[in-house]
Amino acid sequence: MTPIIELKSVTAGYEGEIILKNTNLIINENDFIGVIGPNGGGKTTLVRVIIGLLKPFSGELIYHQKTYGNGDGKLIGYLPQINKTDNKFPISVVNVVLSGLADRNNIFRRFKKAEIEKARQILEKMGIGHLSKKNIGELSGGQLQRVFLARAIISEPKLLILDEPNTFVDNKFESDLYKTLKDLNDKMAILMVSHDIGTITYYVKTIACVNRELHYHPSNNISQEQLAAYNCPIQIIAHGVIPHTILKDHNH
Repeated sequence: MTPIIELKSVTAGYEGEIILKNTNLIINENDFIGVIGPNGGGKTTLVRVIIGLLKPFSGELIYHQKTYGNGDGKLIGYLPQINKTDNKFPISVVNVVLSGLADRNNIFRRFKKAEIEKARQILEKMGIGHLSKKNIGELSGGQLQRVFLARAIISEPKLLILDEPNTFVDNKFESDLYKTLKDLNDKMAILMVSHDIGTITYYVKTIACVNRELHYHPSNNISQEQLAAYNCPIQIIAHGVIPHTILKDHNH
């Protein structure tokens, strides 16, 4: 296995308050890690540390790979939680996708014809090629998720991070999303934060339970006893024809 990013004894938080402590995690090429845990347990803090938006209080964050191929590829593609967008913001769908190729030092550069065509092809694969010239503010929540996923993958990153990707999606895209991610996992590692426990455990390869501390489980099958041992208060997970969760017996 070839490592992409490694966290060693990382402790992080905000304004002196520790949210995530003593965290160790190695993300290897072609990993598909599902991150679960209670609200406020540190899942988003973990993501912010990995993508470089939050500096840890202590510990070490190692990027084993920075770029690849001709040096133009980005290490991380990121699909954040999306709530809404300004419907008056003057930017087209295709230009939002192209912004995923922009360099931090030259965000207003002109894009090549090949890059524009690549953006349009990705939008076609997402089923929204007909919206490429639309203003971003005219889209529905599901359409918006498609656009930002296209933006996250256009640079062909080594690692794709998704923070609650099934928020504000329509039913059709939710089913398409996991098939898309399965196909993408052949080309890149994926780390996905989600509350949709039953569904993600059907697709991910391994699980990270985050509740102040991170406990890594090297498969997608995990018992209620293991979750309790990890101090991760999540409903029991089961697989079947339809992914589902099982609740504990109720005492009446």
